[in-house]
Amino acid sequence: MTTAQQAVRSSASDVPVNKHRRDWRGWKFMWPFAVVFVFVFIIPIIYAIYISFFQEKMIGGTVFAGFANYDRLFHDGNFWYSVGRVALFTVVQVPIMLALAALVALALDSMRLHGMRFFRISTFLPYAVPAVVSTLMWGFMYSAKYGLIGSMNAALGWHLDAFSPDWILVSIGNINTWEFTGYNMLIFYAALSTIPHDLYEAAAIDGASEWQIVRKIKMPELRGSLAITVIFSIIGSFQLFNEPQILKTMVPGNVITTYYTPNMYAYNLSFMGGESNYAAALAIVMAVITMVLAYAVQLSSMKEQMR
Repeated sequence: MTTAQQAVRSSASDVPVNKHRRDWRGWKFMWPFAVVFVFVFIIPIIYAIYISFFQEKMIGGTVFAGFANYDRLFHDGNFWYSVGRVALFTVVQVPIMLALAALVALALDSMRLHGMRFFRISTFLPYAVPAVVSTLMWGFMYSAKYGLIGSMNAALGWHLDAFSPDWILVSIGNINTWEFTGYNMLIFYAALSTIPHDLYEAAAIDGASEWQIVRKIKMPELRGSLAITVIFSIIGSFQLFNEPQILKTMVPGNVITTYYTPNMYAYNLSFMGGESNYAAALAIVMAVITMVLAYAVQLSSMKEQMR
């Protein structure tokens, strides 16, 4: 080592290093997203909370009302009726959808399907179709006059009406299942793809059947992804809006009311009824309910994984 190199090294070692100095270079990459996130997410939430404490009066204009909107909401039968409907929808539709997604993911992971790439793409493809298009397409097929249901009724002598009050929620659930099964399948399939296939071969050599491999190796691996899909599905179910809102124009009578789901109720209160303050209170309460349910699922999943 030359004298010059020794001098440079000794001078560099003499420079004090501040280990507590913060490095803000990462924020240079984050600030575009952070600005958009604040303006399109944080500020609207704060504004919604703010206006939920006010009311529009015919005399006096906008006045501070405290928790009056929330008190009215907790005594609003239409609100709780809509919450009960989406809760029933979640309890029935989400397990069916996730079970189908898991079965498809397991079938793909088995590597025994012919045309696996086509099957994987075709299963995921409905998720790429906009909700408006999906609902219109299924709405026409549900029609008892000129749709698929009508043709089946004529051919088999049935009298099935997918738009009847007893079947409309099932019809909406079928649309949602068709739309999001592929999305959840992809999450499950990605989790299964992390398992080394050598583990399957070793289990088979030891005499494990295909069902035992699924139950003992694959299913435990799906626990983490199952929690994610359940949380996403709960959030999506409680935000149900597009399908009933579009079908409302296709369903005869008043089968789908203006308060059919909480989001529909908030939309109609705000844009049709001129009660934006009350709609804001409804949105805040629904956000809290959804967060509590999602957090409960997360805690349950964490406890299950710690066992």
